[in-house]
Amino acid sequence: MNPKIIITEPNADYELIDSGDGEKLERFGEVVLRRPDPQALWKKNDESVWKDANGYFIREGREGRWNFTKDTPEKWTINFSDLTFNIRPSSFKHTGIFPEQAPNWDWTRDLIKNLKSKIKKEGSENQREITVLNLFGYTGGASIACAQAGAKVCHVDASKSSISLAKENAESSKIPETSIRWILDDAKAFVQKEIRRGNKYDGIIMDPPAFGRGPEGDVWQIEDDFVNFVEECKKLLNDKPLFFLVNGYASGYSQLAYYYSVKDLIGKYGGEIESGELTIRETKSDRLLPCGIFARWHR
Repeated sequence: MNPKIIITEPNADYELIDSGDGEKLERFGEVVLRRPDPQALWKKNDESVWKDANGYFIREGREGRWNFTKDTPEKWTINFSDLTFNIRPSSFKHTGIFPEQAPNWDWTRDLIKNLKSKIKKEGSENQREITVLNLFGYTGGASIACAQAGAKVCHVDASKSSISLAKENAESSKIPETSIRWILDDAKAFVQKEIRRGNKYDGIIMDPPAFGRGPEGDVWQIEDDFVNFVEECKKLLNDKPLFFLVNGYASGYSQLAYYYSVKDLIGKYGGEIESGELTIRETKSDRLLPCGIFARWHR
């Protein structure tokens, strides 16, 4: 099993301009932002491009603040990966989008479209909805991509503000309201409810943080909760599931750890698994900025 390197390339509305010395410089539409990134352990390519940033992030304790030029909007939209996102920088240095996930969105869209085409060819008596569960869904990129491909999506997140922005992104991307069900809940609690209800899904996506709190104060700690959570989520797959995707950011784990957490799906359903790193290519060089790990199975 060879690790796969997935690359997000620069495009019209997003690019990683430069990185280094623990920071990254990105352009979101017309706005250039400078923010910390612990993976950027090398030196910057071109110091001169950094001084023209519209905003830069200053860490203060667990959170921080942005310093912006006067002409920087509070919120703006970009077109990215055939979707429309509302960019709104937060006190946790996030912008409302994780660009490195675009190849995963393409992967799920292709799988859903191919299955829909297969169902259609089988005849009207076999018509059914393709269902996807997106856990820790943040601002909705994966949910919206799946809905765009024709799936019915259940989007779960513990943050009311994230769900609000996800709804805005879905509306901006012209996704029908009935395509995505928005759930404000603790992911662990919701999975247990779904198991009791007997609900099943064609695809499951999860993007667990290293640490988090649910809306009722429930605590997520990845080293304590991840293994059991993945096993419980597998119970929500239907008899002929389509995919299972796990993403990771600040956990400090290897992609191999995620690979082995889903490897048993091959024995049960067949199919294939790949795992590796999510990266973004700089425009100032050919360097790839590591942005997380993933493991994904499909039938």
